[in-house]
Amino acid sequence: MTHKHDGELVVFLIGMTVNKPWRPDLWLPTARSMVPMIKELMREPDLGLLGYEQSISTRGPVLIQYWSSLEKLYSYASDRTAEHRPAWARFNRRAAKADGAVGIWHETFLVDRAESVYYAAPEMGLAKATEWVPVTRNSARERIAVS
Repeated sequence: MTHKHDGELVVFLIGMTVNKPWRPDLWLPTARSMVPMIKELMREPDLGLLGYEQSISTRGPVLIQYWSSLEKLYSYASDRTAEHRPAWARFNRRAAKADGAVGIWHETFLVDRAESVYYAAPEMGLAKATEWVPVTRNSARERIAVS
C-alpha cells in the first residue's frame, strides 16, 4: 500500500525532552498539555490537521503531524481562542521555574513530493492522514516521480 494526496502538505514534528526524569512534577504537565490540543484538532478538521502519529524517542514523546497547509498550522498556533496559545503561555511560566527540567522542540517541513510504502503494516502515518491506496508503481523512484 501507499498514500495518495494532492495539494499542499506540511509535516510538523513536535517533541518534548525530559531532561530531569526524576522531576515528573516539572515535566508531566507539559506532556499532558498536548492531549487537549490533539482532541481539538481532530474534532475540528477545518483547522488543518490531517492526522498524526505518536512515538517515544530516547529523550521523550514525539508527535508527527500532517497538515493541509502551512497557513493553517500557523493560524492554529497563533489563535488565542484555541488550546495551543494558553498551553504555550503555561509552559513558558512553568519553564521559567523548572530549571531546564523539560524542553520542547519542533521542526516544520513543506513537502513538495512524498513517497511511501506499507507492506504488512496497518494503515498509519502519511497514508492514514491522507488516502490509503494500493501501490501502482514498482519502485520508490517511480512512486515519487512527478506525474
